[in-house]
Amino acid sequence: MKVGIVGMPNAGKSSLFNALTKSGAEAANYPFTTIEPNVAIVPVRDERLDAVARVVGSSAVVPDTIAFHDIAGLVRGAHEGEGLGNQFLANIRETDAIVHVVRAHTDENVIHPEGLVDPLRDVETIETELIYADLEQAERRHQRVVRTARSGDKAAVAEEAWLRQVIEALHAGRPARTVPRPPELAETLFALTAKPVLFVANVSEDDDTVPEGIARHAEAQGAGAVAVSARIEAELSELDDEEAAAMREDLGAAESGLARVVRGAFELLGLIAFFTAGEAKPAQSWHLRDGLSAWHAAGAIHSDIQKGFVRAEVIGWEALVEAGGYAGARDRGVLRLEGRDYAMRDGDVITVKFTP
Repeated sequence: MKVGIVGMPNAGKSSLFNALTKSGAEAANYPFTTIEPNVAIVPVRDERLDAVARVVGSSAVVPDTIAFHDIAGLVRGAHEGEGLGNQFLANIRETDAIVHVVRAHTDENVIHPEGLVDPLRDVETIETELIYADLEQAERRHQRVVRTARSGDKAAVAEEAWLRQVIEALHAGRPARTVPRPPELAETLFALTAKPVLFVANVSEDDDTVPEGIARHAEAQGAGAVAVSARIEAELSELDDEEAAAMREDLGAAESGLARVVRGAFELLGLIAFFTAGEAKPAQSWHLRDGLSAWHAAGAIHSDIQKGFVRAEVIGWEALVEAGGYAGARDRGVLRLEGRDYAMRDGDVITVKFTP
């Protein structure tokens, strides 16, 4: 999964990126520090996987990963190319979800491109630029589709009607996600405002709450919202794990910014985690859209496993740990045989039987 980190210049995007990835992306007190998007592949730690690996006797723990793209700051007029905007908008279009960093602290030493700190105004600036960019693309696509629709092509007729609704919504200032694409239509628009959004309020060091205005706006948009002090998280990321844990305890912070942002990103996309593990084999985590089947899970592991799917041995991670491993689970009768249509559950441990 690719997640783009966006926001106004100096909102704290690169500081958050540093905190999430410990990769040391340059963070300076002026706009457009990040020109090419920094990309980091971050392991998604899961204590459940660690417990499964211990009880099964796995050779290693291999967590699933998430790719964070640190995209340069957007400014008013970006859809017209202002501030290298077109390049940045193209970078956002390649991601699956958006983490929208909003400055909510008032540190006078950090320059704001519009002078005063106003979180809701900044949110509206970014959202307006994304809407304008989508509107321009939707209108161009609509012009092409109209010609085909006039010939009576059913797919084109359906797409033309949908695009017309999208254009009306964008003109009214509503994101493209408010006009769901009919399932029979192939993705052709790749709208920026159709992507799920997690608002990250970059708060002061002594604050851990999302400002009320941002919380209300996120709820109205059907988006998530979390509060993170990007500065503290960036500083903590430079410490070793024990030192960071001790400092978090002193600060009263139970979990890292990484945990909150990663969990929020996965919740946006409706993903669940499942695991594979074996004795003297790696224990690995995978992610799948909620509601998909064991057959889809097999495909996430490898396309050949999916093609040769016969059946799956499935057990919840807690039941496996309580049984002390696969042998104990079989003795208790809690290791189940499931077919390809079994709906996967969060935390399932699966072993797929397949024909090569």
